[in-house]
Formats: sequence, structure tokens, C-alpha cells
Amino acid sequence: MRSHLLNDTTAESYRRSVTEGVERVARKLTTARGPFTGVTPAELAPAVDAVDLDRPLGDASAALDELEDVYLRDAVYFHHPRYLAHLNCPVVIPAVLGEAVLSAVNSSLDTWDQSAGGTLIERKLIDWTTGRIGLGPLADGVFTSGGTQSNLQALLLAREETGTTDLTKLRIFSSECSHFSVQKSAQLLGLGRDAVVSVPVDRNKRMQSVVLAAELEACRAEGLIPMAIVATAGTTDFGSIDPLPEIANLAAEYGAWMHVDAAYGCGLLASRTRRGLLDGIERADSVTVDYHKSFFQPVSSSAVLVRDGATLRHATYHADYLNPRRTLAEKIPNQVDKSLQTTRRFDALKLWMTLRVMGADGIGELFDEVCALAREGFELLAADPRYDVVVEPQLSTLVYRYVPGTAASPEDVDRANLHARKALFASGEAVVAGTEVDGRQYLKFTLLNPETTAADIAAVLDLIAGHAEQYLGENLVHA
Repeated sequence: MRSHLLNDTTAESYRRSVTEGVERVARKLTTARGPFTGVTPAELAPAVDAVDLDRPLGDASAALDELEDVYLRDAVYFHHPRYLAHLNCPVVIPAVLGEAVLSAVNSSLDTWDQSAGGTLIERKLIDWTTGRIGLGPLADGVFTSGGTQSNLQALLLAREETGTTDLTKLRIFSSECSHFSVQKSAQLLGLGRDAVVSVPVDRNKRMQSVVLAAELEACRAEGLIPMAIVATAGTTDFGSIDPLPEIANLAAEYGAWMHVDAAYGCGLLASRTRRGLLDGIERADSVTVDYHKSFFQPVSSSAVLVRDGATLRHATYHADYLNPRRTLAEKIPNQVDKSLQTTRRFDALKLWMTLRVMGADGIGELFDEVCALAREGFELLAADPRYDVVVEPQLSTLVYRYVPGTAASPEDVDRANLHARKALFASGEAVVAGTEVDGRQYLKFTLLNPETTAADIAAVLDLIAGHAEQYLGENLVHA
């Protein structure tokens, strides 16, 4: 079994196996006719269930053959221009190269004696990102598994910075369109979901700062503590950006920690034309960024950044076997001192390779392309009588609803939109997402692929209308 260990004696076997795997994936990328095959759980489950994990195949080629049947053939391919659903981006080649390197070397980014240069590369990228945000000379941060963990850590720091032990008094303010991880974090931090005050949004799905001000004043009048305000720079459903300067003013006035969830909108940090949409983010106490959304990185690649690196002490725990206190005096840079995780992948390498090959402008240009595409898509939807589109896009998301030309109840229209999404997914021709707006079923394009065109959008809209019309025709006739 030692022949399967990666070391100096098995390097050639490693090269052959990885090359064969890369060739198989490359073949799938070039031959996939759509983003999905339409396979159902009931159809795929028997193939997976039939695998006996206690009887190894003993050969990488045989395992890859089997993988074709249980995964590669039916995977959802985000690189395809008609994958338009969730916040999943096609990935850039330099990042995939970085992924191959980091997986093989397998550094763990918790302590210096496990990662060495990896520690310094991650710190350099944190400094680069905080510089792009404008957080100032004391800023710091750490890579995380994703936006949910980043938001959790930011709110942990906010909780500890209040200095109170009476958690029942703490309140978090976020818009009604903010990410669910805000409520989840409140629960995990012992505050309860009721601690989150949901602030209404305006017609553009941005937090209403006037209402926020009133809620903060009411909080103060009741003797409660405004622990944090979470502003969103790119909501999951609408791509809307809250009024960051106004929120920053209110956070300063009421002594609340300002956190900006820029998991989606962080791609604007690399944009030469749209960076102004993030004005005010530099006044945040903490920021979440997901490079694996709008920096075209493989999952996972995320970070939480803070204005004052000293606040990261709230996540620090010294273990004698790992990062004893003496390492502080010795100025040994241990990233575990800043992280909620201990063992942690060298995900920073993917972004490092991307910046060294493409540069920040290259990333920004790709994100600018999808934002421009969303504008074209909005104009198509606004001019199409078959559809109702909710808001003009700030980033690259479009939320819309098929509306029939014939009389149909709102409930029938809801069912038609749900059916159209499911039928489209089952066909494998395209993948779109769905959400609710004011209790009604809507569909959603999340545009993150620069290869997608306005013609692709128009074609998918025709497919959706066809499925919805067929559903209504069959069901209204029999009603």
C-alpha cells in the first residue's frame, strides 16, 4: 500500500494519475452539451449505492472509469454559458493550477512550522485585500471556508467588543435581504435569532437607512445594545448594495460595529469602472469577501478582514502543542491565532497564482463583463411582455417572473414558474435559480460567466416561457 503514498519514489505514478484525471475532466468540459444531464436522484442513486467501498479497485484508471458513472457524467458544470443559477462561477486556469499544487504539497495554514511560505503568502494577500478596501494600516484578517464562516467570525468579534456579559441585550441590524448566515450566526453565538432586527428595504432592495436610524434609536431607548449593523454589498437574491456611507454614519453615531458582507460584491474591488459602488466600505470594522464568487476562484476561497487586527484576539486560543504563548515573543507568525479553524487548507495559493498570472485588472474585467451582461439581460426582460423583472441590477443578478398573456390566478402563475424551472433543469438545457418576492415565486439569473451572451439569455427566456405556457395550457384547460 505504500506505493499509493505521494513521495519521492512515487512521483512518476503521481504524474500519470493526475494527468489522466485532468484529461478526463478536459474531455468533459469540451463535450458537455449543456450544464446538466437532467439525471434525477432516483436514477443516479443506484449507481452510487452499488459501489462497495470495502472492495477497492486498486487502479486509478478503473476508479476514474467508475467516477465517470457516479459523478463526472452528471455533474453540474458551472463553466457552461447556460448555467445561470446560483453564485457559482467558472474558474480561471491559474487558480486551478494553484489548487493542484496546494493539494499535493498539503500545507496546513495553522502554524508556521506546517506552512512557512504559505503563511507569508496568505498574509500578503490579506494585506493586498485590506489595501483595496481601504481599511488602514492596522488592518488584518484570515482566509476562511466561505461567507458563512466569515460572517460568524465577524459577529463573534463584534459581540466580544461590546464587553457585555448580558447577551440578551445585544441586537444585530441587517436588511430583510441579507444572507441567512446573519440569523444563523446569532443563534450560534448564543444571542438567539430574535436578536436580529430585520430592516426593510426600498424598491431597489437596499436597506432603508431612515428605518435603520429609527430602529437604532428604539434600541437605545429600550436600554438594549446595538452590537452590530450588517450591510450587504451584493445581496444573494438581487445583487443589491446597501447605502454604505449612510450606514457607516449611523454605526459611528450609535457605537455599533459595522460589518459589510461583500461575499458577492467583492469583485468590484478589482474593477476599474465600478469600484465606486463600494464607496463607504473603507469605514467598516469588518468585511467578508468570497473570492470563489466574483474573483473566479475554485471553492473554497474566502476571507474575513478587520479594520483593527487586535480584535482578532477574540478568536485566539493558545495550545501548548501548537501555538504556545512563547511563540508571540519569538514573533512566529501563526495564522491559527486569528482563525476559528485549526487545520486549514492553503486556499490563498489559488488567488496568489491568479494575481501573478492575470493581475487584478484581469479579474476586474471579467466581473465587469458579467455586470454589463446583466444590464443587457435587464433590457431584454423589461421589453418582453412575458416577464416582470423586479429591479435594475447593480451587480449581475436578475430576478423576474413569467406572466401569462391569458387570465390566470397568482397561484397558477406561481406554479407555472416553479414548473418551468424544474422542467428546464430536467431537460439539462439550462439551469436557473428561484426565490420568493412578496410571497410570490420568481426566477433568477445569477450571471457570473463572461462566456454567456445576451443570445443565451434570450434563448433561456424562450425555453422558460415554453415550459410555463405548456403547464398553464394543460392545467387551466382541465381546471
